[in-house]
Amino acid sequence: MMSQTSLESKLEALQCHFTWDLDPSRSELFRLRDKLEDIGTEEGNSWLGHIYNLRGYVQYKLGFTEDAQSLFNKAAEAFCQTRRADEGPWLVVNYGNQAWLHHHLGEQAKSQAYLSKVDALMNKYPSPSQDELHPEIYAEKAWTLMKFGADKKQLAADYFQRAIRMQPDMVEWKSSHVLVLYRVLTTFETGLDADMLEKMRIAKEQDPENLYLAVHYLEQNAKMMEKERVEDEAQELARKILRDPVSSYSGLKALLWVYFNYVSVDEAVDLAEEALRQHPGVRFVKSCVALCYRWIITSRGSYPKQSTIDRAIRLHEEVVSLYPQSSLFKRVDLANLYAKSNHSQAKAEQIYQELLESDLDPADKQMVYNKFANYLYFDRQDHPGSLQYHMKAAEIPHKSRFRDNSIRVLEKIKDTFRKRVEEIEEFLENLQEP
Repeated sequence: MMSQTSLESKLEALQCHFTWDLDPSRSELFRLRDKLEDIGTEEGNSWLGHIYNLRGYVQYKLGFTEDAQSLFNKAAEAFCQTRRADEGPWLVVNYGNQAWLHHHLGEQAKSQAYLSKVDALMNKYPSPSQDELHPEIYAEKAWTLMKFGADKKQLAADYFQRAIRMQPDMVEWKSSHVLVLYRVLTTFETGLDADMLEKMRIAKEQDPENLYLAVHYLEQNAKMMEKERVEDEAQELARKILRDPVSSYSGLKALLWVYFNYVSVDEAVDLAEEALRQHPGVRFVKSCVALCYRWIITSRGSYPKQSTIDRAIRLHEEVVSLYPQSSLFKRVDLANLYAKSNHSQAKAEQIYQELLESDLDPADKQMVYNKFANYLYFDRQDHPGSLQYHMKAAEIPHKSRFRDNSIRVLEKIKDTFRKRVEEIEEFLENLQEP
């Protein structure tokens, strides 16, 4: 039996979820858990082992150690099925996770057994490049980092690139590499450049079954295509997506966005409702339908009927109940829909007051302050109150689109209302950098 110090130093040297500095907040863990569950576990998903591994880590961080053990075991089984082999370098991360889990449970003999398994795998399957990790480890690390914030996605792209360079025959790695680059490079204001579009086209041709990639490629090209061609391709993708179990990897949400923006709003709603008819028990589908109705109500220049607002509210109420521990953003969306209704404004106020009084981590508090500020401005015409909450959001030194929005609003107010200019200028100058 090795000493405690020696055991801990070996554990720290492992490549696994416990050593990758992921460190999400509790609210982020609940959101991530639900996102991973929404991916589904259908056979044939080449990322199934990675999904179970990350789900196991999330459950461990949330305190559910029995679930974590079960999920790590499922991850090992999934890798054996997808790789059609009983062992290989793809199990290094999983065995590392198991070593850490047993260590935390006080089961040091089991922890050491998994450390030995890791050593055996790494000796039997060394990395093709002496100074780098094995490509299987880079690929899993990259896929994991994709699921975290924007600051991790650039690193994920780099790890995918390293994995592909050493093992260029893995089609799913190339597709995911292109998708993470797409997320890093795409903003609402700008599309992709010609080089990135070409990378997406090549990845789509090499991975024809990846409908998620196909939909995002269509979305980027739709701006330059004739409406009839967009419609034809969108309808073909819709048939394929609805034919299979619909998960968050299916591309349904992005396809609804393509319909909404480049085909027609009515056809987007028809597709959403058809997806719900065909898959009534899938909560992810319900969340997509709710989102589609919210787009209608919040889009610029839209004057929706009360019946449309009522349908959106009913769907959002159901979605909030389906995601009980990760529904913060969905509750804010519901509050904003109540605010648009002729008979639910009091409910909007009630939700916001509950959220403002609740114990949230700084990032979530910042989002609530920003959303409440916009609600006060647009729905209550309370401009002084809105200014106060934009300042509260900007004060929290966490980099996010909500903070950026509040700072932009404050800059605009400063330029418009000269009476407040000195106060706002001083406030902006004293903001802490995140």
